[in-house]
Amino acid sequence: MNRITYTLLFFLVNLVGFAGVAQAADLVTGTEFGAANEIIVHFSKAVDKAEAADPGRYIVFEELDPDIRLEIESIAVADSGREAVLTFADPLNSHNTHIVNTIGIGGVEQASFSVSKPYLGYLASILIAALLINNFVFTKYLGLCVFFGTSKRKDTATGMGVVFTIVIVVAVSMAWVLYQYVLKPFHLDYLQIVVFIGLTSLTIQAVDTILRKVNPILFKSFGVFLVLVIANCIIIAVPLLMASNEYNYFETLMLSLGAGFGFLLALYLMSSVRERIDLARIPESFKGLPIAFVVAGQFAMAFLGFSGLQLF
Repeated sequence: MNRITYTLLFFLVNLVGFAGVAQAADLVTGTEFGAANEIIVHFSKAVDKAEAADPGRYIVFEELDPDIRLEIESIAVADSGREAVLTFADPLNSHNTHIVNTIGIGGVEQASFSVSKPYLGYLASILIAALLINNFVFTKYLGLCVFFGTSKRKDTATGMGVVFTIVIVVAVSMAWVLYQYVLKPFHLDYLQIVVFIGLTSLTIQAVDTILRKVNPILFKSFGVFLVLVIANCIIIAVPLLMASNEYNYFETLMLSLGAGFGFLLALYLMSSVRERIDLARIPESFKGLPIAFVVAGQFAMAFLGFSGLQLF
């Protein structure tokens, strides 16, 4: 009898625990980031407004930094009691997953749930950031040698932008594979720059050989600048960013595509203006490279307008 009693008690305790977990999981139907310092929580049922509006019933932190608790400034609860907007004292880093623990809300002793951006939106944000917000030419001033050298004509600029995009996607993809499966497992991270430069050189050599056979005219129009892509800072910066941010392959692909298309956009915009400048009446001392630097500076100031842009 005692064994049967203990078995029944064990079963009941686990059943109650399971019900508590299920109830906690059903408390929240959805979460999302609101403004720069807001998290919006959607409850599955109407909860007590006084409980939901009490900041002391919430513990919020970034998943990567569980020891740092985020200070809640205020909480606004909807009249229906099914939505709460948590406003924090400081802006949130919405790129990182946040954990929210609730205590004694909705009849649930304790519940825990995460808040993060939709993954497709996160991928799109990486692409847009590299393309516009953090354009490697106009905001980070990388790759200027090739940029000024091949932005005199639209056809040359477009061709260089396309070739550059192909090269950077292929080179960074190989760099990601090598980094994830060779450098990291064998603790050879300190060889990143050497390995990434070598992979870029191999990719450029392949593109050089193929372009020489397929399109000799375009190859001649590039001149020495195709070879200079090997030393282009963007080619090296992208895999280093990939490694430091620990991106997976899809995130790495979005970063490389954004960097390539961003360089193509910069080249096309610059070449469009420089073709007009050749026909304009400008002071003799500003002709050539000086006026090109002035135009590039104006583009850089214009691209600063994308700072802080968040679409997802």
